Parts: sequence; C-alpha cells; structure tokens
Amino acid sequence: MAQALWWLFAAYLAGVTLFIVAENRRPSATFAWILLFATLPVAGVALYLLFGLNRRVGRARTLERQDVLGRIAPLLDSLGPQHEEALRLLEAEGGAGAAVARLVSRTSHSTVTLGNDVELLHDAARAYPRLLADLRGARASIHLQYFSWRSDAFGEALRGLLAAKAAEGVEVRVLYDPVGSLLMLGRRHLRAMRASGVDMRPFSRLWRVHTLSYRNHRKIAVVDGAVAHTGGLNIGGEHLRPPPGFDLWRDTNLRLAGPAASVLQAVFLVDWRNATGQDLFAPGRFPETTGDPGRGVPVQVTLSGPDSEWQAIRQTTFAIITGARRTLFLQSPFFILDVSIAEALKAAALKGVDVRVMISERGVSQRLPHWAAHTYMEEVARAGVTVLLYRPGYLHAKTVMADGALCSVGSANVDIRSFAINYELNALVYDAGVTRSLEEAFRADEGRCVPFTLEGYRARGPLLRLRDSVVRLASPLL
Repeated sequence: MAQALWWLFAAYLAGVTLFIVAENRRPSATFAWILLFATLPVAGVALYLLFGLNRRVGRARTLERQDVLGRIAPLLDSLGPQHEEALRLLEAEGGAGAAVARLVSRTSHSTVTLGNDVELLHDAARAYPRLLADLRGARASIHLQYFSWRSDAFGEALRGLLAAKAAEGVEVRVLYDPVGSLLMLGRRHLRAMRASGVDMRPFSRLWRVHTLSYRNHRKIAVVDGAVAHTGGLNIGGEHLRPPPGFDLWRDTNLRLAGPAASVLQAVFLVDWRNATGQDLFAPGRFPETTGDPGRGVPVQVTLSGPDSEWQAIRQTTFAIITGARRTLFLQSPFFILDVSIAEALKAAALKGVDVRVMISERGVSQRLPHWAAHTYMEEVARAGVTVLLYRPGYLHAKTVMADGALCSVGSANVDIRSFAINYELNALVYDAGVTRSLEEAFRADEGRCVPFTLEGYRARGPLLRLRDSVVRLASPLL
C-alpha cells in the first residue's frame, strides 16, 4: 500500500510539474508552485484553482473581453482621427506622453480622445453629489459598475434614485463584484432594485471557484453615453463617514464629459455582455462627438484583466515611471511591487527624479498587505524614493503624476493583484492643468503624512521585520 501511494504521488507530482512548466511563468513562480504542490498536495491544488489558474492559456477565446474598441469599432469610427491628431500634438509637446499613448493604444486597443471636459473630484463629499446630479439628469440610460456596493443608508438613497429613473423609462443597469460586495450587499436591497426595474447583476458567480480570485475592481458610471465618472470610489456610506479609527476617507475620482465617456460606455457594455450574455451594442448608445482639438483635454482609457493579452496597466505604469524626467508622484493604498516596477522606481530615483510615493499607513480591515509593503518601502527608500505614510485618514486614491504633464486616475492599486489578477481601469489625462491640480492635492496630502525612514523601520526590531518578510512571500495573493 505504501509503495502504491508513493507511485501515485510521483505520478501526481510529475503531472502537475509538466502542467506548470508548460505555462511558461517566471522561473521563481514556477518553482514556488511546484514546491507548494509537493508539500501540500490537496491544499496546493485548491490554492492554484483559486489564485493561480492562468487564464491566458485560453487567450484566443477570451481576448474579446478586453478588446473594447475592436469589438465596437464601427460605432466609434470618429475616434480614429482624434487619436492621430492627439499623437501629433503630444509629439509636438515632447516628453513621455506620446510614447505612453502609443503603448496604451496597442495594449488596451484604446484611442486618445480629444475635446473632453475633465473635473477632478476629491473625496466622496464632492464626488457623490456630482454623480447624483448627473444620474438625476439621465434621459436614456444609466450604467453603473462597482467593485463593492453597500446597502447602507447611502446605498438605499441611491436605490431610490435609480428606481425613480427606471420608472421614468430610463434604462438602468448595475454590475457589482460578488466578492467585493460580499457581506455588504443585502438580498432585500438587491430584490428591491430588481423589482423597481433596475437590472442589477453580479459580474461573476461565487460558485465558479476557479474564477473566484478574478475580481472586477473597476469603478464606472456612465449617463446617456455622454458623461462618465471613474476613479477609486465605490458605493457606500463609509466613504462619507469613515470607519472607526479613521478621520477621513481620502479618494480621487474623475468626471469626464465628451468622447472619453463613449469609451467608458463601451467598457461597461463589454463587461455586461460577458457577465450576462446580453449584447447591447447599438449606435444610439454612443452619441456623436467630434472631440475638437482646440478645446478640452486629451484622455485615454487603459484596461487590464486576467485574460488580457498584455498586463496593460502594469506596462503603462512602468512606462510613466521610466519616462519621468523631473518629478514622479504616486498614491496608492497598497504597495506590493513586482520586480519590474520596483526596479523602475529605484532607477528613477537614482537618476535624480524626485520620486514620492504616498501609501496608506494602515488598512480598514486588512493587515497583511501593509505588513508586506514595509519590505518594499525599505527597498525603494534605499534608492532615494521618498515614502510617505498617510495618517490618520485612510488613503484610497490611486493616482500617478509625471513631470507636471501627464497623470493617471483610476481603480488600480500599485500591487501585483491589480496589475495581474483584477479587472482594472485607469484614465490617462495628457494635460498640464489637470496634472498640476492633482499635484497640488498631493502636496496638500503630504501635510497628513509621516515619512517612512530606514532608521525607524530597522528600530522596530528583527521579529517584526521577519514577520513582514514572511508575509511578503504571499505578495501575489494579497
């Protein structure tokens, strides 16, 4: 019996080893999975199905999820000339803008749109009223997509507004992530939504264990295909009244009016089709927009997900970091780096760029990501990166600013999960005025920060630093 079990284990290990090797992962990741399969056969397989399954194996079949403009190109034909004109203007300005724009056009199949009105909305106290006002003005459609949807007092007020718009004949659709909304979204709230004519659906099903880790972390609101909101905010009263232990929920959103809203409409419709099977693409959902290059702001949407051909947001972040010449400011609640982003940040600082990274000092409920982040802070701080810990509020904004000319606002954290596992969306704004406004907000936030110092971290003692190093081993899953 013992010999038979050994032979069975050998066959199992040989099979999983060949399977993992054939996926062509990084050698370190390949060896890590093989070691896990060998030491924890049952748990290792379960963890692989939950967190490690490589959906890019079926890329040819699933690539259409991310191919937004390729799927609806006939409906957005007017954006093609805008893209070429935008590239010409960015080339004339110099800097990294044109190179980043070309990269995103290839990795996310996304054009640069011209003639957009862009409004920065810091924190829910400003962003929510602006969103609600746009929703009240809807005439044809409301499309909402959020990672977490909380059925608290704010969620109930929003439900009432959406029900009223549905009663007026407005098409109202809502996508939510079932993991992100777990224990937040009540069944009574969901039933009331559907009973009032609001079509509210989960992006995926919890019982599909092999896709449970692939969360849709995007935040999108589109009204009549003409006005859109995106950024870091989800739906919940905690953004207005911070959770216990915090005096502020610090976040950043964008309001976009113009051709960029049509792109976000396309993103929503692609995700809706993949979640529900319903194809809603029609010319009437995309208003005619000319994108006058003489006015407004150039905006480009970049997407990524577990079934993308490229890790587009990771590559875009890398390109912005390496292209920065004078300043690079970055905000994120989490800071879990892969090798390329870590090296890019260190190289930028070492060549003399003023690199400042602002991170939330602690999480609302999660501790492990912040413990692991200490090791990455130490790594980049040694190269001269200024690391700032935001306190006593919770920093949830996800922004990047380079050289006062280019900025990004979106849903993607600076962590491995956002870059490789989640469905994410960032809006790139190629405009000095918007970027300077975002930089001013960053400098104001510095007043609520304490610096991370190598001396202070080393003084915490070897046991705490060992704890952080051990947690770092699980970085891809945090």
